[in-house]
Amino acid sequence: MIVDVSKKILIVGLGLLGGSYARVLKRFGFHISAITLEQDAIDYALREGMIDEGSTGLDEKMIGEADLVIFALYPHVFVEWIERNQTLFKSGALLTDVTGVKRSIVYKIQEMLRSDVEFVAAHPMAGREVSGVENSTDRMFIGANYIVTPTERNTPEAVETCLELGKLLGFANVTTLSPEEHDEMIGFLSQLTHCIAVTLMTCNDKEHMEKFTGDSFRDLTRIARINDLMWSELFLANKDVLLDQMNLFLKQFNSLKTMLENEDIDGMRAMMRHSTERRALFDKK
Repeated sequence: MIVDVSKKILIVGLGLLGGSYARVLKRFGFHISAITLEQDAIDYALREGMIDEGSTGLDEKMIGEADLVIFALYPHVFVEWIERNQTLFKSGALLTDVTGVKRSIVYKIQEMLRSDVEFVAAHPMAGREVSGVENSTDRMFIGANYIVTPTERNTPEAVETCLELGKLLGFANVTTLSPEEHDEMIGFLSQLTHCIAVTLMTCNDKEHMEKFTGDSFRDLTRIARINDLMWSELFLANKDVLLDQMNLFLKQFNSLKTMLENEDIDGMRAMMRHSTERRALFDKK
């Protein structure tokens, strides 16, 4: 479906991610509409030519004409939006999202959703330390990963459309995981790393350290500039997995601490070599 530029795309939530989606998809000639809370965001997107039309309210015509609806909302807001407004979708509409957790929303939405509308969840593994549509970019997804999380309720055609969407957006790696596999993976690769960055940034409040730091500290704490409202919700939605990952990290950190206490240089060097080998796998090609 997605390659047909006559199809209309609606983005609900025109922030950093929603805006970046709009910028890329508009280049292909799709009719892009947007619904978001701030009129300033709509005005900016119209001036930039990112969207064809926008609204800060529930524009029934705009919603009812959309063939593909992309939700860029906080998890609980997304669920509430579907619950209240799903009657407005056209029959045959396809819904997808950018939400960072899946188990807590995918099954809930699919259970309540009309039978003639389909939701295929997805997660663009990309972002910046800033927010808002004015910081969106059509290059955000280049070299990044895109995960589609289908369930048994999804049709092969709809899943393929979401995979194709990821490719159109410019993601380097487009793949599928179950919602459970996604949340386990994301608990380690994203949520734990944010926990570490926040902890590192707050464990020592000595003044003026920013005048003496090197790039290693800046690189390691880049994601400590964090949206507390969104990330606290994501942490709680994946609490069981995240706690397991935090315990794994603490175990390994304490292992390194013990090596240092015992002056076990061979053990430390072996761990460092393993770290170096593993890190090479994560370099963007």
